[in-house]
Amino acid sequence: MASLFTGKVLVVNNGDQDEVETERELGQALENKVLLLYFGAAGCPRCRRFAPLLRDFFVRLTDEFYVERASQLGLVYVSRDATAQQQAAFLKTMPKRWLSLPFEDKFKRELELRFAVSDVPTVVVLKPNGEVIAGNAVDEISRVGPACFRNWQEAAELVDRNFLLAEDFDDWARRSITDPIRRLKYKVDKRKEAKNEERKEEDAEFS
Repeated sequence: MASLFTGKVLVVNNGDQDEVETERELGQALENKVLLLYFGAAGCPRCRRFAPLLRDFFVRLTDEFYVERASQLGLVYVSRDATAQQQAAFLKTMPKRWLSLPFEDKFKRELELRFAVSDVPTVVVLKPNGEVIAGNAVDEISRVGPACFRNWQEAAELVDRNFLLAEDFDDWARRSITDPIRRLKYKVDKRKEAKNEERKEEDAEFS
């Protein structure tokens, strides 16, 4: 997937606005990941409604507060903002792990043509080899939320069995603690039932 951006500069959405441009840096940032290309604009009403959902979606899959281990997921913001100031203001409200193309980069238009993007918001989902998993996953993300990543993961053949949402992990932890107790209680109950049956048989013999 890094090959898609060979010779281009991606900007990390952190306070320093670090640039990712060398082949090695691009590889570290994008290889072996499902990649989302988010085409949007801060001035678009539909984008303003969708952006918080996408932010929450991304955070719940990559922030260790929600997952045991960050998922193999990357995102590049492809701006249709009217000004560089609009783009910068929008990105300040988004996760620091997001990447973006510089505002003045004309490669944004090439990406729009390549992936047939005619409207925003659009989220193109790509395999690590660049093949398209979903031409526009906006509806899927809005309806299904983080769970749809599992489908993309399988489609991309990224086997990561450690993917676990925090609430799933909590449920698993609770089950792992209480299951032995339930099994013990079940055994005790079965023994009581067996003893009661024996007593009934003995009483029947002497009656």
